Amino acid sequence: MTDETAGNGQSGKEPAGDGQPANEQPSGSRAVPPPETASRPPFPAVRLLYAIGFAVVAWFVFWITLILALVQFVVVAINGKVNEELKSFTINLIQYLWELLAFVTFVRDEQPFPIGPFPKNG
Repeated sequence: MTDETAGNGQSGKEPAGDGQPANEQPSGSRAVPPPETASRPPFPAVRLLYAIGFAVVAWFVFWITLILALVQFVVVAINGKVNEELKSFTINLIQYLWELLAFVTFVRDEQPFPIGPFPKNG
């Protein structure tokens, strides 16, 4: 034992005479913790890659939709009535285009087809 602990019968880990542990500061002089910095979420790199891919798919879907509109116009010009199967498929395609653009613009978080389900007319 050292002279310091031998004289008062205390070790460095036992409470001092004032009721505080010897290795802690008294409550009045506690160190102020550093201010918390606002933690930002990490950059969504994976979401960016998905958004770029889905934007390319949306570009193709947009042009396919316009081609189908032209085909539907030709069908109406020849038959005098709308092809219901083509109309139903075009509605699904327009819903899919909306889902693609909604994901790219952060309107929704669910990933569209081919990762998520293909939209159904209903």
